[in-house]
Amino acid sequence: MNQRQKPKKKRGATVAVVLCFVAAIAIAGTYTFRDYREAQQEEELAQAEKTKAMTEDNSEETSTKPKNIVINTKEKPEEEEKEEKKEAEGSEADDAEDLQSTSSAGAAAYFDSESKLLWPVNGAIVLNYSMDKTVYFSTLDQYKYNPAVIISGAEGDQVICGAPGIVKSIDVTAETGTTVNIDLGNGYELFYGQLKEVPVNVGDWVEAKTVLGYVSQPTKYYSVEGSNVYFEMRKDGQPINPVDFLE
Repeated sequence: MNQRQKPKKKRGATVAVVLCFVAAIAIAGTYTFRDYREAQQEEELAQAEKTKAMTEDNSEETSTKPKNIVINTKEKPEEEEKEEKKEAEGSEADDAEDLQSTSSAGAAAYFDSESKLLWPVNGAIVLNYSMDKTVYFSTLDQYKYNPAVIISGAEGDQVICGAPGIVKSIDVTAETGTTVNIDLGNGYELFYGQLKEVPVNVGDWVEAKTVLGYVSQPTKYYSVEGSNVYFEMRKDGQPINPVDFLE
């Protein structure tokens, strides 16, 4: 019976030894891992301190280092300078022209109900002004209102301006041909139609007796009436009878 129990005691001792060995390894591993973590933490702390010190040094260097001020000394492109110069010259020319027109207009371009007009051409009245009743137009073979005075004239005769003013427009229409519009001031305007070889330009200042052009061949609207000058007058955009102002 004692011989059977000996193997059990031997196995128990072996197990105890194994357990002690395992425990020793675990304890050693624990201390080794803890030492490793402590060493790693110390290294990370040292690196952080080093980084902080470098950052502070850079910050001080940046704050004390003078800032570079960049001044744009790039010149304007040559084409841009030419364009600006051209615009400036054009503006000066416009101002000079406006000043000249204003001075001339301020001096003489005034017309009122007491002012008088010169006849545009030497000739007889073919069709009278008529806005209250219709008159007969031979070429059209019909009766219609007439906002102008139709004055006969030989082709090539001079057509003169009736009063001082500014050339407001020069238009070509099927009915009145080349037509010059003169602004007399104070809302008064004159229209000279059926012209050719007009020597004036829009914006020109013209005096009384200034040649505005020459009598042209009549348009198809006045072929029966023959060569003539279409002479219309307006006040504030409405037709009025120019005969009332003719000398």
